[in-house]
Amino acid sequence: MIAKKKQTDKKIEKREVPEYKIKIVADLADKMKKSRTVLIASTRGLPSSQFHEIKKNLRGKAIIRVAKKSAVLRAVDSIAKASFDKIKENIGADIALFFSELDPFTLSGLLADNKSAAKAKAGDIAPEDINVEPGPTNLVPGPAISELSGVGLKVAVEGGKLAIKLPHTIIYAGEVIKENVASVMAKLDIKPMKVGFEPIAAYDKEDDKVYVGIKIDKKKAHEELKEMIGSALGFAVSRGYMTKETASCFIAKAGREEIALSSLLDKKTSQPAENSTQAQTSQPSQTSPQETAVQPAASS
Repeated sequence: MIAKKKQTDKKIEKREVPEYKIKIVADLADKMKKSRTVLIASTRGLPSSQFHEIKKNLRGKAIIRVAKKSAVLRAVDSIAKASFDKIKENIGADIALFFSELDPFTLSGLLADNKSAAKAKAGDIAPEDINVEPGPTNLVPGPAISELSGVGLKVAVEGGKLAIKLPHTIIYAGEVIKENVASVMAKLDIKPMKVGFEPIAAYDKEDDKVYVGIKIDKKKAHEELKEMIGSALGFAVSRGYMTKETASCFIAKAGREEIALSSLLDKKTSQPAENSTQAQTSQPSQTSPQETAVQPAASS
């Protein structure tokens, strides 16, 4: 038995790594060395059709590779670079690697642009308030009436189809989507979810740094940027700081002040004339003594 065990151990030691696995690791390592950005993204829940569609859209901007976690870790280890080694903490299952000359945030923005709408499933988190507006639907009367009513929708039958009579929010942002709500949204063809690659982390060769949490919400970022610009503009105007952006504000402000000043001056110049007129009308009329004297009667 001992002899057989030794022979088995020797066979295990002599087992060679398949050539194709060596090539995969070598290819990944080569691209990691040559690319400015190495981005790791989750592929969980991503349909294969969309995977290939995104790959097609990013042609010329990024190279996508999918490999097992063990192969990716071996490739990272072969780089032997402390700053790059930190990316290993973010390598898990169901991932894809993106190699690009774009910076990590621009690449992450492209991934955000290539997301598509998808139907919600029970257990998903609502990304925003889901508002259902009044109008006709393609649903026929039947079980759908109770389903729609069950989520608070007021419905009626019009022309043989169901119609929604009043606007209603069936779920709010951040809430967990229940089975009945998901079913109603599917029937109404409401697709609140976004499906695509989810950026996890990225290494930037130029900065020699690993960035984590690089998921970009362009809509939210745009709103925040508008708010910050408005605050900065207001502060600059209040401090009298002249720039090409604040010049129009100062011109408008000067115009308003000119109108206000002109109105004030008009009031002041018209006030003495009004006072003089009032004084004249308030004084009693004086008659000379000669005018008030009684004339003697004419002699006969």
